[in-house]
Amino acid sequence: MSCLELELPKENKFKEESESEELTLDGSVNFYGRPAIRAKSGRWGAATIILLNQCLATLAFFGIGVNLVVFLTRVVGQNNAEAANNVSKWTGTVYIFSLVGAFLSDSYWGRYKTCAVFQVIFVLGLMSLSLSSYLFLIKPKGCGNETIPCGKHSGWEMGMFNLSIYLIALGNGGYQPNIATFGADQFDEEHSREGLNKVAFFSYFYLALNFGQLFSNTILVYFEDEGMWALGFWLSAGSAFAALILFLVGTPRYRHFKPSGNPLARFCQVLVAASRKVKVQMPSNGEDLYNMDTKESSANMNRKILHTHGFKFLDRAAFVSSRDLDNQKSASYSPWRLCPVSQVEEVKCILRLLPIWLCTIIYSVVFTQMASLFVEQGAAMKTTVSNFKVPPASMSSFDIISVAVFIFFYRRILDPFVGKLKKSDSKGLTELQRMGVGLVIAVIAMLSAGIVECYRLKHADQSCTHCKESSTLSIFWQIPQYTFIGASEVFMYVGQLEFFNAQTPDGLKSFGSALCMTSISLGNYVSSLLVSIVMKISTEDHMPGWIPGNLNKGHLDRFYFLLAALTSMDLIAYIACAKWYKSIQLGEKPKENDEPSSLTV
Repeated sequence: MSCLELELPKENKFKEESESEELTLDGSVNFYGRPAIRAKSGRWGAATIILLNQCLATLAFFGIGVNLVVFLTRVVGQNNAEAANNVSKWTGTVYIFSLVGAFLSDSYWGRYKTCAVFQVIFVLGLMSLSLSSYLFLIKPKGCGNETIPCGKHSGWEMGMFNLSIYLIALGNGGYQPNIATFGADQFDEEHSREGLNKVAFFSYFYLALNFGQLFSNTILVYFEDEGMWALGFWLSAGSAFAALILFLVGTPRYRHFKPSGNPLARFCQVLVAASRKVKVQMPSNGEDLYNMDTKESSANMNRKILHTHGFKFLDRAAFVSSRDLDNQKSASYSPWRLCPVSQVEEVKCILRLLPIWLCTIIYSVVFTQMASLFVEQGAAMKTTVSNFKVPPASMSSFDIISVAVFIFFYRRILDPFVGKLKKSDSKGLTELQRMGVGLVIAVIAMLSAGIVECYRLKHADQSCTHCKESSTLSIFWQIPQYTFIGASEVFMYVGQLEFFNAQTPDGLKSFGSALCMTSISLGNYVSSLLVSIVMKISTEDHMPGWIPGNLNKGHLDRFYFLLAALTSMDLIAYIACAKWYKSIQLGEKPKENDEPSSLTV
């Protein structure tokens, strides 16, 4: 055997070892802060754990949220309008807390620690709600169904209840925006194949969210509708605990990104530096700008953001004046007087996102009706099939089925078809186009709900003293409106997740996901405000109003048509904002050994 033949196996072995030790290109690290090895971390192995975690956590959350309006009416004793408003406020608070989680994640803790801490809070809140419901809220035993009313509750008991549900709001709100981004972190977008998987992950993430919701909206809702509230809440708590354990088990496999520091300080530095140079004569060509990353940016392997010509006032923060040159010579350069172009562009990116984000709020007003007025509308319809009673909240399972069908339809049929029509490398509809389609379908959903309500009223017994099952129109006539909402979610919310993740700078990815959550939050608050305004106006002259306790005396259909009109106007504003929007322009990631030197322009 020749020497060459002896050497070949060694060379092949060395090649295999080098491939197995290949590092990721996006700057991600392992749990110990060392560069992540591609073959030993992330990818679908870690992402699958996160998808299962999301499925279980969603099951737990919607086991509370989807039937909360019924709990407030049957157990707490609130009327329909008050219960709908309180659910909207609570849901809004859930998503407001997403900003807290995103801030801690991007600035100090990182996404892994933030997810773990807020999941612990989430589990504690669910256990507290389960215990308080079992001990003193469900009294007398078996109350909370349609036949046995619950007694009145003391201020201390209601205080415990409110503390529990707002602990749940804090835990789920802080966890939710980070888990989506953390899942996307498991794919290296600088790698061709992993980059495609990262885009696909958001669709599977939303699908996992809906599968978790499917179980809670069928099995758990059935138990709760029969008055077994404590059992339903304990099952939610158990699911959340299992999700937490599963998340911790996957720890050795995850990829991480280091937090980038307080973004508020970076934003303020740009605003202050630009204000200090308000009288400086700026060059018209955008040159003479400080075009070097800070030490912090290099350490965190954030990509440069290339200069754009919008928001020219902010460019003053990066203009190198004679005073800045003098300060650099004396080693007294201040970030409150001079900021790198990437830092200035970071602020511009957020400012450009805000109009798009504002246009998504009205859609969230439409979406939130599933957890409140759709449920109340369903309860006033015929809910029995033979001897089986359909829980009104379980109708949202048709929304979930619709989401699953339309995700498959979009990814496998529509996306490739549109790509062929474009005859380009682009893959189907852009995120902005998909969000516009979502708004169009939302208008159709509200028109469908309004038409169903018109027919429900025609088949209702107007002489009854309450509206529960007072109409002979079957609850299954609600299927179209739930189906349309599900289809709109695929285009709007999945598109939103992809859009905000792609269009936010590297150091603000969790903030991008939080924007999706806060649009839902403000949508709930706007919905609550809209219901209050409508009831105030429509109850003048001793009229029952559009959304009274007895829906047979009201005009819920008019409220749905009002939402359709508002969404149509929002669609027009959205189209204008989408045409104005300019995408983020990213440069290459800095090398690990790159070190900042002197001022360069």
